[in-house]
Amino acid sequence: MKVILLEDVKSLGKKGEIVNVSDGYARNYVLPKKLGLEANSANLNDLKLQRANADKVAQEQLEAAQELAKELETKEVTLKMKSGEGGRAFGSVSSKEIASAAKTQCGLELDKKKIQLPEAIKALGAYEVSVKLHPKVTGKLKVKVVEDQ
Repeated sequence: MKVILLEDVKSLGKKGEIVNVSDGYARNYVLPKKLGLEANSANLNDLKLQRANADKVAQEQLEAAQELAKELETKEVTLKMKSGEGGRAFGSVSSKEIASAAKTQCGLELDKKKIQLPEAIKALGAYEVSVKLHPKVTGKLKVKVVEDQ
């Protein structure tokens, strides 16, 4: 019997896959536990529509991430820090501080977990920080660290 999986099943496959199982296994385990549906024409059509909708949503998210990446290229965030001799800052700039500064200065909602700092910013100056907006899209944000008077 062909079954459309509604959830990931360890020994069968992933959600949305069409798998072939024995009639008894389907009747006694997969169908009663709502792990799958019988693969008839109506259920196959529903699956096709769900996949089309999921593809459309994924494409819209990708386009939104690309737009945000273009917008990030034009923005610059300025952070003020106390510093000692030679431009060394007391402490360091974290991704949380960059995210909150981007929200207040530019109006951009950035997740601090998506801001990628190769190493902590511990000196004054201008930096370019990567922001992972989507698995396929990474934007660049200019961060300027200046001395607090």
